[in-house]
Amino acid sequence: MSNCVQTSSALPQDYLTRLNPEQRAAVETVDGPLLVLAGAGTGKTRVLTTRFAHILLTKRAFPNQVLAVTFTNKAAREMRERVSALLGEPAEGLWLGTFHALCARMLRRHAEQVGLASNFTILDTDDQLRLLKQVMEAERIDTKRWVPAALMAVIQRWKDRGLTPARITPNEDSDFANGLAQTLYAAYQDRLRTLNTVDFGDLLLHMTEILRTRPDVLADYHRRFRYILVDEYQDTNLVQYLWLRLLAQGHQNICCVGDDDQSIYSWRGAEVENILRFEKDFEGAHIVRLESNYRSTASILAAASGLIAHNEGRLGKTLRPGRTDAQDGEKVSVVELWDSDEEAKMVAGKIEELRRDGHPLAEMAVLVRAGFQTRAFEERLIQVGIPYRVVGGLRFYERAEIRDAIAYMRATVQPADDLAFERIVNVPRRGVGESALRTMHEASRAWQVPLSVAAGRLVETAGLKGKVKEAIGALLRDMGHWRDMLAVDGHVVTVATMLDESGYTEMWKQDKSAEAPGRLENLKELVRALADFETLAGFLDHVALVTENEDRSDTDKVSLMTLHGAKGLEFDTVFLPGWEEGVFPNQRSMDESGNKGLEEERRLAYVGLTRARKRAIVSHAANRRIYANWQVSIPSRFLEELPDAHVAQIGGSRTARINAATAFSGQFPLIARPPRVIDVWEQPGRPARADKIPVGARVFHQKFGYGTVNAVDDDKLDVHFETSGDKRVLDRFVERA
Repeated sequence: MSNCVQTSSALPQDYLTRLNPEQRAAVETVDGPLLVLAGAGTGKTRVLTTRFAHILLTKRAFPNQVLAVTFTNKAAREMRERVSALLGEPAEGLWLGTFHALCARMLRRHAEQVGLASNFTILDTDDQLRLLKQVMEAERIDTKRWVPAALMAVIQRWKDRGLTPARITPNEDSDFANGLAQTLYAAYQDRLRTLNTVDFGDLLLHMTEILRTRPDVLADYHRRFRYILVDEYQDTNLVQYLWLRLLAQGHQNICCVGDDDQSIYSWRGAEVENILRFEKDFEGAHIVRLESNYRSTASILAAASGLIAHNEGRLGKTLRPGRTDAQDGEKVSVVELWDSDEEAKMVAGKIEELRRDGHPLAEMAVLVRAGFQTRAFEERLIQVGIPYRVVGGLRFYERAEIRDAIAYMRATVQPADDLAFERIVNVPRRGVGESALRTMHEASRAWQVPLSVAAGRLVETAGLKGKVKEAIGALLRDMGHWRDMLAVDGHVVTVATMLDESGYTEMWKQDKSAEAPGRLENLKELVRALADFETLAGFLDHVALVTENEDRSDTDKVSLMTLHGAKGLEFDTVFLPGWEEGVFPNQRSMDESGNKGLEEERRLAYVGLTRARKRAIVSHAANRRIYANWQVSIPSRFLEELPDAHVAQIGGSRTARINAATAFSGQFPLIARPPRVIDVWEQPGRPARADKIPVGARVFHQKFGYGTVNAVDDDKLDVHFETSGDKRVLDRFVERA
């Protein structure tokens, strides 16, 4: 097969003439390793698909000799459609798909190499957890203390790093289940083989292991694939990187398209180092930078470039407008407001103003750092009647952890609410199975009383036995205690105590999945929301009205989403609220990963800015209520990193302080008032303890009696009570005995 490139006049389409010089260089640099650094909005998809078609049209390879890898099925479908359009006929016989789809296709050819048959099945998440629980129980592991989901997260991290049980070193090991994680991993893998099944992590793990250990199989794929194309290379994890490197050792004609400045998924295993070390991995590699942006105005691009330039771990590029009509445009607005309530009002007011001027709602988005931040904007948009959609997630009050918490509130204030009681009776797990629940329902119907009342009678009459009886009895006593607390301590403190004493927050603390921290943040935001209402009943009425606000059929809606969910999207106007230290950059990310975490947070800010075509409005509040507490906020360090020449400051220290909301809409003046101080964990008459209660101390609790402190977690105590067993209580509710 000739490696000579045909002239564009000999090709069926003039596809090369539609590319800018940078894009054309990325398409025509065909042989040898190539890294295409494609900045936001620079046409990376066009480059990737045109390169694919160029290889086929110039007869460098047959369709089945090109391996093209994407991260999503949607991207794979789009690439297939675009390549077919360039070829002028359906593209058949392509090795084009996601990492998992391609590895599944390969593994069916070589399944026997890892002890499987070619007709293996792929387990979904629920089946994985069910099987892992069986393995743990067979090893006599307490699955209430050591949750299967947490072990699954450990195993998935190992698989993302290409580690079979035999390859785990002491440095890679985990202390889960007192150091038995590796043993459980091996038993889980053996069980999968026995059942002729795999999980999603196995698809890449098994194929990488086969390519590592079977030179003949690897040589076959080297002969098969003359060219490799990879999309979103900055999002690859270690096992994906290893799989690609092994396959590229043959012809070394690998082209990776990505943007190191948009690597924002380390929390799910992505390693930005993969793209940063491309030149070291592939000797003689070419780098082509796509820097002509066809999305945003010059000011937005300059602001984003100035911000990301503060990162040290990057290969470097500077975006510039690719369109002549994008040379001007509004500067990035940085708005300082008095508090977080005014911030929500400002955003809603500006949205309403833009809509009156003919700006489609669908071309506006509010991008937040964390999911819990959407609540304030959702409620304000509902209040002023602006349609919205939450993209990539549920509305705040529809999230499972919020519905659980609200069910606890409903069941406490209204014992006749059977639906709420049924939802919480075994959440967290209390050993209440279908049989016990059926018994309670039968008793409820027979006695014509609410489910919780029937449960109480069954406990008293021994209609329930053993641990189920103890668990139901303890829950009902707790509910009575929380009901009494409402009159004394108020609804904010009561709900916070309820979530702690029920074990619900502890359940999510023990959950090691990537979603658990966000769920805890949502619960704290829920408690914060309670402070806006005089009573718990008033709050529950509000929630019922909010959730009844149906998702109307309007297609024109504002989008609310997290910054992670916004990658790949674009809007005319983007609101970026909450740019304060601790919120954004996120404190937990910096605590866990140090400077590496800070640089990823900065990349996330860069992604947010570059979603905007015409207008980017960044805001921060001087006082922010977080989890029912007013806190004086420090502006994000990212604000100081934005170049002054491309920023319009509204309020704050760069210019004289002005009324930010009035500057935008004239509707929501700032109120010069000191922030209220509301502490969710305190109430009148029960101040925080000045003295700390140590482990081993004997204490007295008005409800649970005398006990001994087994552990201390800040102001929370794990106490073994003589008559009530083990409980977690706040230290201010006990006295030294």
